Amino acid sequence: MADRDAILEHLDDLLDVASFADYGPNGLQVPGAPEISTVVTGVSAGLELFERAAEEGAELVLVHHGLFWGGGPEALSPVTAARLKALLTRDVNLAAYHLPLDAHPRLGNNALLADALGVAARGPLGEAKGRAVGLYGRFPARGIDAGELVARVRDATGREPLVFAAGPETVTTIGIVTGGAARMVSEAIELGLDAFVTGEPTESVTTEVHEAGIHFVAAGHYATETFGVKALGEDLENRFGVRHVFVDVPNPV
Repeated sequence: MADRDAILEHLDDLLDVASFADYGPNGLQVPGAPEISTVVTGVSAGLELFERAAEEGAELVLVHHGLFWGGGPEALSPVTAARLKALLTRDVNLAAYHLPLDAHPRLGNNALLADALGVAARGPLGEAKGRAVGLYGRFPARGIDAGELVARVRDATGREPLVFAAGPETVTTIGIVTGGAARMVSEAIELGLDAFVTGEPTESVTTEVHEAGIHFVAAGHYATETFGVKALGEDLENRFGVRHVFVDVPNPV
């Protein structure tokens, strides 16, 4: 067993939570048991995730997309109430880390996707709430074929990406901002990058990327943001000796 507060303090420090503004609260969102033996990680807070976490005997659920968004308390919808009931009646903690987990240089969604794609020589890209949460970089040597980039994205995320192939045959530079960051392709265009990878597409970028001559690859909001929570769970397992289980709740978006 590990102390919940020690785990949360470690996560807050590791992800430098205090330095981020965000769209919702980072850290503990719903308190539960003070001692942790099993941590379940998942991308988004939801009833199925919570019920499967209970089946695993988890005392802590750690997610990227938490239950609460916005600046203050709101009336609970029936959906949110059911989710809270699933946690509170089982004494399960819920913690969420959003932009700090996107931005982390080692365990973040963008850094880990870049690792999987073989991207090096990185710089900041994709401003959210005053901080760069994504990155841009280069492929080693003379770059890679555009088809190879799509194959690497497919292998990394486990799904077929939506591709607007408007860039050069050889890709040497790339921007990555996971999740719902389609409009941040404009930053990649300003930098003259060959390709941009994110999670979700938007209708408005289709014309923009073709006119700018950049490859746009949308590999799924969910699929591009599985990396960070898995890495956090593994970190906790190694550091605190807790059991870690990643629970996949497939999402086509």
